[in-house]
Amino acid sequence: MDIDKQHCALLILNGKQSANPELKKAVSRLREEGHTIWVRIPWENSDLHSFIDDAIAKGVETIIAGGGDGTINAVSSTLMRFPEEQRPAIGILPLGTANDFATSANIPQDIPSALALAVKGKATAIDIARVNNDAYFMNMATGGFGTRITTETPEALKSALGGAAYVINGFLRPDTLKTDTCKIEAEDFNWEGETLVVAVGNGKQAGGGQQLAPEALIDDGKLNLLIVPARDVIPALLTNLFTNDKNQHLIERTSSWVKISSPHTMIFNLDGEPLSGETFTYELLPEAIHCRLPPQCGLLS
Repeated sequence: MDIDKQHCALLILNGKQSANPELKKAVSRLREEGHTIWVRIPWENSDLHSFIDDAIAKGVETIIAGGGDGTINAVSSTLMRFPEEQRPAIGILPLGTANDFATSANIPQDIPSALALAVKGKATAIDIARVNNDAYFMNMATGGFGTRITTETPEALKSALGGAAYVINGFLRPDTLKTDTCKIEAEDFNWEGETLVVAVGNGKQAGGGQQLAPEALIDDGKLNLLIVPARDVIPALLTNLFTNDKNQHLIERTSSWVKISSPHTMIFNLDGEPLSGETFTYELLPEAIHCRLPPQCGLLS
């Protein structure tokens, strides 16, 4: 970090954190150092575009996503709708339940350190994934069991247990253990059958710390594909999600694109944003966005 340079940033804040006293103190401290920080709380996603458009006109260098993985997704997806030469960098202030992307990237969990990094840290070009030419994600898309436990876990359980709530809720709800029939294509790869979990990762983990793509990097130009075939439901699930051992039945591939098609409607969770359909085309966009990351970031090669 260049501590002598003054920076200009816009903090997009999840409304649940609007009264956070530690956050207010951290923002005030950076302002006292001479940095310009605007704070906006979007009422709906459409507000993000106007907030960022106004920030770009003011010469803002960084748009900070203050919230969980869903907030990061909303901010990064909106940034991707601006021309590349206009996009400010994205900063991450982890204030959510799981904070999967921030955890994998070794972004500090304490508010003052994370905010300082988001404002003053080095901006590094990273990959982002595009789905069906319209949606985006920085971290991971999960389908099947992984989607159901992250979209259906009650807020009260998440508040009480944090990331562990996702897995606990999955086992409390055996009806979530449904399979999906699909065809999956990628570079030099073609597979068809029933799945329990399908994950397409740019980052490493989802669902509150579940390492679904432990080898993934956000600057390698590749997506990491994980398939858990339904025929090995319980052994593969337990082995992959609760230990560091590899299960021989898991299917893992890397590819710059993935196509998933199904005879029925599937739901994929894109960093907290559900997307339903029968066909999903994933493509990796190399170095499409800049992110302020720590020197010890665990997602860079």
